[in-house]
Amino acid sequence: MATVLEPAAAAAQAPEEIDGFDLVIDAFRMNGIDTIYGLPGIPITDLTRRAQARGMRVIAFRHEQNAGYAASIAGFLTQKPGICLTVSAPGFLNGLNALAHATVNCFPMILVSGSSEREIVDLQQGDYEEMDQLAIAKPVAKAAYRVLHAEDIGVGIARAIRAAVSGRPGGVYLDLPAKLFAQALPAAAGRGSLIQVVDPAPRQIPSAEAVKRALDLLKGAKKPLILLGKGAAYAQADADIRALVERTGIPYLPMSMAKGLLPDTHEQCASAARSFVLPEADVVLLVGARLNWLLSHGKGKTWGGAGPKAWGGQKFIQVDISPQEADSNVKIDAPLVGDIGSCVAALLAGMGPGWAKPPAEWTAAVADKKAKNVAKMAETLAKDPSPMNFHSALNVVRDVVKANPDAMLVNEGANALDFTRSIVDMHKPRKRIDVGTWGIMGIGMGYCVAAAVETGQQVIAIEGDSAFGFSGMEVETICRYDLPVCVVVLNNNGVYKGTDKDPTGRDPAPTVFVKGARYDKLMEAFGGVGVQASTPAELRRAMEEAIRTRKPTLINAVIDETAGTESGRITSLNPSAAKKK
Repeated sequence: MATVLEPAAAAAQAPEEIDGFDLVIDAFRMNGIDTIYGLPGIPITDLTRRAQARGMRVIAFRHEQNAGYAASIAGFLTQKPGICLTVSAPGFLNGLNALAHATVNCFPMILVSGSSEREIVDLQQGDYEEMDQLAIAKPVAKAAYRVLHAEDIGVGIARAIRAAVSGRPGGVYLDLPAKLFAQALPAAAGRGSLIQVVDPAPRQIPSAEAVKRALDLLKGAKKPLILLGKGAAYAQADADIRALVERTGIPYLPMSMAKGLLPDTHEQCASAARSFVLPEADVVLLVGARLNWLLSHGKGKTWGGAGPKAWGGQKFIQVDISPQEADSNVKIDAPLVGDIGSCVAALLAGMGPGWAKPPAEWTAAVADKKAKNVAKMAETLAKDPSPMNFHSALNVVRDVVKANPDAMLVNEGANALDFTRSIVDMHKPRKRIDVGTWGIMGIGMGYCVAAAVETGQQVIAIEGDSAFGFSGMEVETICRYDLPVCVVVLNNNGVYKGTDKDPTGRDPAPTVFVKGARYDKLMEAFGGVGVQASTPAELRRAMEEAIRTRKPTLINAVIDETAGTESGRITSLNPSAAKKK
């Protein structure tokens, strides 16, 4: 006769189960991922609740794009994929811009989005927020995957992690349909299906022949130059990179996010002589830098070429993990393929003792040009115009950053970006984070949140008033999580400047904002500290107080509305009418 069990006893004998929610959380935690940036809603609200209850940090934003930017820069800072979690369709599309940003910039990031069921999407039956998200993500992602069954969650997340960080890092899309979360498995089988990724970004050792070729070329140079890109900063091979620069004695030029790998005040730093060293150099060693638009594609006037697409005569050594990057714009004479840490270590080992420094004529010429430009800049920074301009305001920022070298500097804008990059020295690696390769605006507040969360350090954001508008509502997020972020909005009443007029007299010009806007009040509205600063002294006091208290602070720094130029320093990219009127 069969034994009839009471309900409680039957439940006690039933095997323990685990559902898709917990499997996703366990898979991330197993791989050292403990923070999610995102925005809750159908169908991922309970995932955020469960993740938080299980000890993960869940940072909820007001807009998915900003959460995505946070995840992208978290990946850059940690070398682990930053996770952005969104709802389906519109939320996914909002996060997609950040995913493309991560892919272009080589930041490891995973965009995780809930989605409609495959059978409904494929038949176009009109589900809630129906969209074939996987197909849409593929063109802008390094890789894209969809998980349909709970037993495949471990494989899906493992593949996403490996794709995000291996080789040249990038953005990965992971599609998780709503039904997946409710699927349950026996707990033992479910946990046994999860994968702890082993060596997801293995070292790639350069060949001995490639190392010798590079060193021979460098050894024969009369005017060598080292160019450090953000890839060099991402690599976290700081000691070896510094050793390479100092042992060779070669002048170096850091791209914006590589500033601080060696202090900008280092005697070999050629930032103040950029327009001199690029066309004059005969051999250029690229470390984690690409000859893209930021470097005029390695040709043209910037490099001493006679025409816009003319080669200037330089020979290039390029250190890059991707062999496809070589010859993308100009001939690369000595490609050195491998991870940056391994390549730099191989160069150091191959140099041996007694490496000859560059000719004194070259280093003296660079030093002379640098000294003259530094003196000119000092004269400009010493001026105290009323109202403030970019130079007088950023002179304050320069001093504050020097006094607080561990602070993270977030920077975006047109003129705000250009002037900050050239005026504010960085003293430690990975302390300056900005728009990067894509050159976009809107990264500001997302970066601020992630920088504070991932590093625990004070964050200083230098924002153009136009750039701030893309993500300004996230000051509420900064206040909600009580993050040590000081936002300085350089307010000149408009895009580039605030002086344009509508010829018809009907509307404000497209580039002009509300005059006298008080961005500081926005921070106050959410419980943070807002300050209006009209002089360098007021700006200095406000910044120092923000750093002392570590309270969320926004300083509305009023500057001359005539300050600034169209498109900043990339005016040449702004097409003009063929016929002037």
